[in-house]
Amino acid sequence: MTVTTAKWALEDYHRMIEVGLLEGRHVELLNGEIVEMPPEGPEHAQQSTDTADYLRRLLGDQALVRDAKPVTLPNSRSEPEPDLALVQPLRALYHTRHPYPENIFWLVEYANTSLNKDLDAKRKTYAWAEIQEYWVVDLKHRQLKVFRTPCEGDYTSEETLTVGEISPVAFPDVIISVHLLFGGGNPVADPLV
Repeated sequence: MTVTTAKWALEDYHRMIEVGLLEGRHVELLNGEIVEMPPEGPEHAQQSTDTADYLRRLLGDQALVRDAKPVTLPNSRSEPEPDLALVQPLRALYHTRHPYPENIFWLVEYANTSLNKDLDAKRKTYAWAEIQEYWVVDLKHRQLKVFRTPCEGDYTSEETLTVGEISPVAFPDVIISVHLLFGGGNPVADPLV
């Protein structure tokens, strides 16, 4: 006997949220499945907050930095909550819906216990949605994994950094210190590098 898992549509998921069925549960919709999200440890929580502040300072009004807020990926029946979503600054639009793929510059996930999910299921989901750039900050191994150029459900470019600087594809003039992504200094107090 084969067991088949029921897949949820975005509309079903939104209805569950509206009626309070998912209240008090930290979940996200990933490829039609409602997935429990592990609680954030202190390092994960503070580091993603520090990085959000750092990126806000670097990007100014060029992008909106959304911390742990949903993005809607209609073609994959997904509404994940990446740690950071760097999106077009369309605040009025986001009062009516979450950012869609065409509104997203790049996504960042901080990973400790969620590393396998972030490097596999989420990577493929984001690539399938044509998100141009996806970063995974691996806290355990102190590595930044950068995925670019989505094609047919995966990324064709992958780079691993432990030091140095990086510029996102959408903002080639913005230089981001890899060191600061791992808590190397105070990204708000430190001068721009």
